[in-house]
Amino acid sequence: MDNLTLFTKFLLMDVCSSRELQLLQSLLFLVIYLGALIGNLMTIFLIVTDNHLHSPMYFFISNLSLIDLCSISVIVPKSIVNSMTGSMTITLRECAAQIFFYLLFATAEFAFLVVMAYDRYVAICRPLHYGLIVTRKMCAQAAGGSWASGLVYSAVHTCAMFTLPFTKTNVIQQFFCDIPQILRISSSEVQFSEFVIIAVSVCIVIGCFAFMIMSYVNIFTSVLKMHSVEARNKALSTCSPQLFILLLFIISGSVAVLGPIANKTSLKSLLTAMFYTMVPPFMNPIIYSLRNREINSALGRMLTRSSQFLIKDFCH
Repeated sequence: MDNLTLFTKFLLMDVCSSRELQLLQSLLFLVIYLGALIGNLMTIFLIVTDNHLHSPMYFFISNLSLIDLCSISVIVPKSIVNSMTGSMTITLRECAAQIFFYLLFATAEFAFLVVMAYDRYVAICRPLHYGLIVTRKMCAQAAGGSWASGLVYSAVHTCAMFTLPFTKTNVIQQFFCDIPQILRISSSEVQFSEFVIIAVSVCIVIGCFAFMIMSYVNIFTSVLKMHSVEARNKALSTCSPQLFILLLFIISGSVAVLGPIANKTSLKSLLTAMFYTMVPPFMNPIIYSLRNREINSALGRMLTRSSQFLIKDFCH
């Protein structure tokens, strides 16, 4: 053990070798981050301030927007600062915090997607019982359970990964503390513990996916049986954004989990990591604004009020 080096800092690899490209990368990250920040804050603001959106579905959507906002804030600001300053180091504690919070928000988002699938199932397939089943107490319990599941899962994973010291190397072939990269440089004991945790997690995830698939199959079966075109379009406008976001979550999660672990930094690994860390938080508000009529209406009402206020203030 005397010959082993215990690392307390990690060296993050940057695909951009020149200073100009590093600044360009930081500018790109900043634009994506600000877009996600504005989009998710706008979604939360609309839901909180518009009385027409005070329903269980939009309560869950506001939580999802908060999760997206927090998730992208875990990784991107640190990466922007590193690219701007040219410092590509991260401490052990910062790395552990990155992984803890990223897993917390990813798990909580998945749990909310399961809850939202059930909410739409009850709303469309059992509309007469919706008010009795989806109560404020149920919404609070579902939200609390989603956040708690994320907290427990991220704590178990982070403790397992950082229980033993890192002695192999401190080089991470990515611009942030990517979990596959951390496992690559971990000890065999940590890798075995993570294998057991992941195996149990896969069983739970498969069960949740089966539940969501059954929910959406029943939803679309009920929608196709509707005789009213208006009712069918309204049902689809509330379900399709959630389905698109679920598909984006599945695709980005699959890329993160099943993608090859890079042994050296490349543009491909950078773009892959950007896809599953930045694209979902950036795209989710756009999906809601394009596909959800009630959020579009709320946005129109807010813009109308703002323009009337500006005109009134200008006239005075």
